[in-house]
Amino acid sequence: MNIDNRIKYRHLLCFLEIARQGSLARAAEGLAVSQPAVSKTLKELEDLLGTVLFERSKSGASLTAAGSAFLRYAGPSVQALREGVRSLRAGEHEAGMVRLGALSTVESSLLPEVVRRLHAQHAALVVSVATGPGAYLLGQLRAGELDLVVGRMTDSPEIGGLSFEHLYSESMTLVVHPGHPLLEEGARERLGEFPLVLPLAGTTIRRHVDSLFIQLGINPPQRRLETLSIALSRHYVLSSEAVWVAPLDAVRQDLASGALAELDLGIQEPGGSVGICSNPSLAPTLGMQWCCEALREVAAGYR
Repeated sequence: MNIDNRIKYRHLLCFLEIARQGSLARAAEGLAVSQPAVSKTLKELEDLLGTVLFERSKSGASLTAAGSAFLRYAGPSVQALREGVRSLRAGEHEAGMVRLGALSTVESSLLPEVVRRLHAQHAALVVSVATGPGAYLLGQLRAGELDLVVGRMTDSPEIGGLSFEHLYSESMTLVVHPGHPLLEEGARERLGEFPLVLPLAGTTIRRHVDSLFIQLGINPPQRRLETLSIALSRHYVLSSEAVWVAPLDAVRQDLASGALAELDLGIQEPGGSVGICSNPSLAPTLGMQWCCEALREVAAGYR
């Protein structure tokens, strides 16, 4: 089937913005046009494709099965065109860029070393890092807004249709500030007496935490902080009696320096798979290849 030459760049931009915003009204704001203009452009595209791309309701617009299939190709196509235009602008093609999505588990230790190696080997490379929940980052990857996503994400339903490369397995650990009462004997029996710091409910990493507590036979206390912020978790634990159930990568350096101490409860969660997720519809750039090589090199030391 030939591509209909009546499909324009503006049709794709409109489609992607609606998919990103989940609403025609918000898409109109993002594109700085009127809502009737967005509705008209979307109808034109649906007529040209001969299918409905979104289900409209009072709560917004959600992708149909056809819309989800089209998104796999529309996002990377628009991004490829942007990259092609950018590469022809004077001097910009010499620098290059890689747009990386990073889950909180790899922010503290893995990623800084990866960026250090990339800049040591490629002086003009721009590394753009976005953080957030896995579902959001995988959605950005699917839409072509990110080149790669790194972290634990194999349990996420949004990973369907994307490619995943395993780097290493990472377990969860319980950490406290040095001198915490639980560092004495009886930590397992007294754990419920102290506030907990946990990943957000519904995230891939939280499921690993819940599994750990099931193995311990302990019900998590009601007093808890739920967040994906490594900085907030670290500072709260250092200034309180809270117990942080943390991915090992997030606290690796603090444990080595003695800034945090690890609780030994006699059991260890087996760990989740940390790896690189990519969009097979997106042609790999040189920056992406360099980034993957650096990630593999640094991850080799974690295995």
